[in-house]
Amino acid sequence: MIALREGEIPSIEQHGDYAIVAITKHGVEMARKLHETFRHSDLYYMSKFERGDEAARGIQLFEGSVRLLFPALFPAYKGLIIIISLGAVIRMIAPLLVDKKTDPGIVVIDDKGENVISVLSGHLGGANELTREVAAAMGARPIITTASDVQGTIAVDLFGRRFGWEWESADKLTPVSASVVNEEQVAVVQESGEPGWWLYDTPLPANIRTFGSVADALAVKPQAALVVTHRVLSMDEEAILENGVLYRPKVIALGIGCNRGTSAEEIELVISETLAELQFSMKSVKAVCTIDLKKDEEGLLAVVQKHGWAFVTYAPEQLNTVALEAPSDTVFQFTGAYGVSEPAAKLYSGAKELALVKKKSGNVTISVAVIPFPQEGSEAADGR
Repeated sequence: MIALREGEIPSIEQHGDYAIVAITKHGVEMARKLHETFRHSDLYYMSKFERGDEAARGIQLFEGSVRLLFPALFPAYKGLIIIISLGAVIRMIAPLLVDKKTDPGIVVIDDKGENVISVLSGHLGGANELTREVAAAMGARPIITTASDVQGTIAVDLFGRRFGWEWESADKLTPVSASVVNEEQVAVVQESGEPGWWLYDTPLPANIRTFGSVADALAVKPQAALVVTHRVLSMDEEAILENGVLYRPKVIALGIGCNRGTSAEEIELVISETLAELQFSMKSVKAVCTIDLKKDEEGLLAVVQKHGWAFVTYAPEQLNTVALEAPSDTVFQFTGAYGVSEPAAKLYSGAKELALVKKKSGNVTISVAVIPFPQEGSEAADGR
């Protein structure tokens, strides 16, 4: 039993990603059914509606004002599904709001289960998607008011999210989103990354045009821009970001070879210096690739864990299937492979040519590949 008291944040037991909250007889009935459908959810309702099976089903009961429960739920869950009137929910959660990048998705259901409403963090918090799923499970009507969803256009704050794209800065998300939904002229510049970012079956809206380079987009003087590239923009190119958002696709594969015991600090320094020389962004690194003899190399493991990069290793036989510009008999004597960094980068990326074939710096050898993604159609090339 959770006893809710003023001035205290209650102790809860979180098991799932979502919390379902109900405070009425009808709400509890709906919540119990929904809890069975959403396996990754935790259910909370008032103790006066206890059925006797709550402990067995992992349901948490509370007594006191439900308002005092939300300070514990907010930081713990990705989303909250609340069967309480919309106005009451808004008043209760208002003091807890921080920003859309950290607030959980909030979904509200009316007491008859007719409407499922996306209330807060529709995009980044996933409330819009959660609303659709809950409504489908209940046979209810999903209510989503986000302009980009209603109009069937690009959601700027979600652009490329399913591919792992990161924006360089969130400063222009709001004004660029306004340009998109207000049907101003918007350029989508894509130099790298996955092509399948358009989520609708219909053609792109007339106000959105695609380009293969920043220079081509600047020539038409768009009112806003979404720029997808692994490159560091030049000073002239940065004009596109006056009302633009820069996205970093995960397209860089680093082939790394190093001496046993090389420190994480040395490896990371070589990586950062090399990418700076190439004018590539660290945020676009997807993976570090090497020979399987290095799968337990502490320095490499520390670097990939710090940055959240994939760590991929290959057997010598796999590395030797790749044609090299400068195969090394010395490397073969120690590893069984005629090269490490160069073939590892090529194997992972699928690139025929590398952005950097091989550079040795201290105890580290590095090669850099950009993962190629064929762009769909010819729009990126002709600005249409």
